[in-house]
Amino acid sequence: MKILICNSNPDLSNEICKLTGNVPVLADIKTFLDGEIFVEIKESVRGEDIFIIQSISNPVNNNLMELLVTIDAVKRASAKNIFVILPYFGYARQDRKAYPRTPITAKLVANLLESAGASHVVTVDLHAGQIQGFFDIPVDNMYAQPVFISHIKKLNLGEDIVVTSPDIGGIARARAFAKKLNCPISIIDKRREKPGVSEVMNIIGEIQNKHCIIIDDIVDSAGTLCNAADKLIEAGAKSVLAFITHGVLSGPALERIAKSQITKLFITNSIKITPEVHSSGKIEFLSIAPLLAEAIKRISSNNGLSSLAD
Repeated sequence: MKILICNSNPDLSNEICKLTGNVPVLADIKTFLDGEIFVEIKESVRGEDIFIIQSISNPVNNNLMELLVTIDAVKRASAKNIFVILPYFGYARQDRKAYPRTPITAKLVANLLESAGASHVVTVDLHAGQIQGFFDIPVDNMYAQPVFISHIKKLNLGEDIVVTSPDIGGIARARAFAKKLNCPISIIDKRREKPGVSEVMNIIGEIQNKHCIIIDDIVDSAGTLCNAADKLIEAGAKSVLAFITHGVLSGPALERIAKSQITKLFITNSIKITPEVHSSGKIEFLSIAPLLAEAIKRISSNNGLSSLAD
C-alpha cells in the first residue's frame, strides 16, 4: 500500500501519511507555463495498491485535471488498484437538473474518474448521497459526524442545545446529530430565489434560550449560514455555533461571518485552509486526517468502514 499526494491540500495529506506510517510516493506533479499539467511517478508502483489524495477544491478545474492526470500516470505505471481519496468532492452540488437545459456535472466527474482508471473512491460528507449511484465502482462516503460530536461534547453546553438544519434538505443530517446528542432539532425554512441568494422565512422548532448548533455539509459564500444565525438570535437563541464539513468560503464569506451573529464556526480541513481563513477569529478547525487514515488502513487490510460512523 502506497500513498500519493497531489497538490490541493498537502497539509492534510501529510498528516494522513504520518498517521498511517507511510512515506509519500515520489512524484513530480507540475504545471507548464501554458497551463498543461504533467505528472511523473519517480518510483515503481507496479502491482501496488495506490491511494491518491486530492480535494476537488479551488482552483477546482486545475485540481480535478491534476487528479485525472495522476490517476492515468499511476494506471500506466501498472498499479494494481487505484483508490482515490476525495476529502472534498467538487461539483457535488450539480447533482440533478435543477433547471431546464442544465448539466448534471457530478455525474460527469464520476465518469471522468472512472475513465481515468480509478477503481475505488473514498469521500467525506457528499452533498447528496445519491451521487454514490453515479459510479459503477465502489464508493465509500465517510462522515465527519463523529469528529463534530466529540468536539460538541467537549464544549459542555449542558442540556440547553438544539441541532438546527439550515434547510429542509438537511433534516436527516440534523436528526442523526440530535440522536447522538439526545436533543431536539429545529429547521430553518428558507426561500432561494437564485444560486447564492436565500431568505429565511420561518424557524420551525423551539429555540428560545437555547444554544443552536447549525449542521451542514458545505459553507460557500456563507449567505444562508449568516442569515440563519442572525434570525436565530433575533428569535431568542442564546448562541449559534455552526459545524460544517467543507469550508469552501468563497467571495464575501469571511466578511459576512465576521459581521454575523455566529458565535463560532467549526470546519474540517477537507479543503486547504488559507492564511485569510486562519486569521478569522470566528473560525476553528477540526482535522479529519485520523478518520481518513483509519479508512485507508482498513481498506488496505480488507476490513469494514461502517463502524467509523459511530
